[in-house]
Amino acid sequence: MKTILITGCSSGYGLETARYFLSKQWNVIATMRTPREDILPRSENLHILPLDVTNEASIAEAINAAGPIDVLVNNAGVGVVGAFEATPLSHIRKVFDTNTFGIMAMTQAVIPQMRERRSGVIVNVTSSVTLAPMPLAAAYTASKQAIEGFTGSLAHELAYFNIQAKLVEPGYAPTTSFAQNTSVRVEDLIPEAYADFAAPIFQTFAQPALTTKEIDVAEAVWRAVNDGTGTLRFPAGADAVALSHAA
Repeated sequence: MKTILITGCSSGYGLETARYFLSKQWNVIATMRTPREDILPRSENLHILPLDVTNEASIAEAINAAGPIDVLVNNAGVGVVGAFEATPLSHIRKVFDTNTFGIMAMTQAVIPQMRERRSGVIVNVTSSVTLAPMPLAAAYTASKQAIEGFTGSLAHELAYFNIQAKLVEPGYAPTTSFAQNTSVRVEDLIPEAYADFAAPIFQTFAQPALTTKEIDVAEAVWRAVNDGTGTLRFPAGADAVALSHAA
């Protein structure tokens, strides 16, 4: 039985992906900063571990507790929406700590065991903003674009050891916890000078033509993990697929 470790499983994409792989009879290690035993079905194949991807000691403890890992899904992330001019650099650094350096740290932690076994898959969850940049998300987009470039390069580097690196690019999902994971209130990042510009954009956010469901992302992760080709990118959700075709 193969083992998958998924970061950011307390809600949204990570939670649904953990459910999905459990339904496929995988051994699932669901990690979250504050472990909750009640959000996933009880199973002898499920192990819930504390993990903060911005903390080196937390990463080391989780990797040691997990044992051999066949698949790593770097899903944990935070959002920020607002005018770049009004976004403090201190907050941008926090976004990069999770969305960019957190993924890099987790990847670096699992490569040695995968390299020794000469097998493994690393799936990095980014966003459809990497396919079509959107306004009021410059810092968030930058943090995700960095991982796109990182993963593309890493895929070549790790192929020598029969390790695959993949990207899953979710679209916009209003029902997920993106807004909840935005630690600065949106209104704090929209100065008066940007109000007229931002109003129609937020209206579009409220009534999107196409959206992504959590199950779309879980299924895209499944396809990426089981892909037998050199495909790097797996758009997830109707809107992301449409953007990938237009790109």
